Amino acid sequence: MASKIRVVIAKPGLDGHDRGAKIIARALRDAGMEVIYTGLHQTPEQIVETAIQEDADAVGISILSGAHMTLVPKILQGLRDQGAEDVLVVVGGTIPSDDAAELKSKGVAAVFTPGAPTSEIVDFLRAGVPA
Repeated sequence: MASKIRVVIAKPGLDGHDRGAKIIARALRDAGMEVIYTGLHQTPEQIVETAIQEDADAVGISILSGAHMTLVPKILQGLRDQGAEDVLVVVGGTIPSDDAAELKSKGVAAVFTPGAPTSEIVDFLRAGVPA
């Protein structure tokens, strides 16, 4: 029997709006994934630590504050520093397309903007996480 995909859903920085993160967390859970929601106002270091401690297959970063070009690279670097570069990182939120392309060049697997179907996110994680 294949193990459940373990996903950490994180809200970095000062962004205090987590409705989208909770919707995604519920959709992933309903799709059979194990979801660890970190709560609001996490530092990149806390997110990396949670991903390592929880042996996460993926990290979903929900960010609406506009600080994605500062916070997401710190998370990616932290995962690399901990030897966890195999953890799939996806980002959701209000991310301009130019920034999305740059984040992908830095190692983000996918960027989902508001209105993305939850089924698309589920399918992406199922395809991207080795069984």
